[in-house]
Amino acid sequence: MTESKNNTALKILTGILAVALIALSIYTIKFYNEEKENKEILQKEKSVIENELNELIVNYDEAIKENEVMDQDLVNARNRIATLLDSVKDNDANLVLISRYRREIGNLRSEKDRLFRVVDSLSNRNQMLTSSLDSTSTALQQRVRMSDSLQTTNQSLSTKVDKAARLKVVSLKGEGVIVRNSGKIVENDRTGRIDQIRTCFTLTANDLSPAGEKNMYVQVYNPNNELVGDQIVVQHDGGPMVYSASSKVFYENEELDVCILSNTNEDMLEEGTYKVYVYNDAVLLGTASFNLR
Repeated sequence: MTESKNNTALKILTGILAVALIALSIYTIKFYNEEKENKEILQKEKSVIENELNELIVNYDEAIKENEVMDQDLVNARNRIATLLDSVKDNDANLVLISRYRREIGNLRSEKDRLFRVVDSLSNRNQMLTSSLDSTSTALQQRVRMSDSLQTTNQSLSTKVDKAARLKVVSLKGEGVIVRNSGKIVENDRTGRIDQIRTCFTLTANDLSPAGEKNMYVQVYNPNNELVGDQIVVQHDGGPMVYSASSKVFYENEELDVCILSNTNEDMLEEGTYKVYVYNDAVLLGTASFNLR
């Protein structure tokens, strides 16, 4: 009787173990397939970026052959693209790098459009000057010089106004913190104890900056240059960017103290130097570093 019960218990235990083994195998296969699929998607995105950079290089090569105007500017821009392409080829694809490359491609395309418009404008102007050189050479040269001077002055003034209107931050710092049940926040620099990373700064008073609601974002990188936080992906004109945390603030052209908390993952916390970056939309306002032990 006892032996029969033991056999029955053994069979039940064997069945349970078999079911557990099958479930574990299914989960392992599913995890492997998802990981493989994610890697394939990132690799395809990397290939798309390489193709886009190669296309930009071809565009610049053709423009350099066809134009003598601003040739050095075109060559410099083309070399920057080639350097970025080498970086893409040398690095393994991951979400942070893909986001950065997308943003840089957006900036490069904007620069290309601007340079090509200037090249076209200058080429058309040269053709005009050539056709009317005999009769109005001296007058046209004077007007061109005056136009260039005014254009340079206007561009310089416009650039200065844009820079002056940007938000600026001071007293930027990052730190590890413990969040009590009462809501009280206590600074701590031990990786094994902190709950979140707090980034604090002051937006300076600026009458030239438009008042209103501002989108503020923070990136926190650990000593291994890994992004710590919620991995918030935000689409900008230049492409997507990934942030650790975000906050909306109402700016009234006066000094405004801001603190933004970034969630932490125990696996991402390492002893060493951390870096924090503060953005208003896609514009970098400042950076700082701090240490955790």
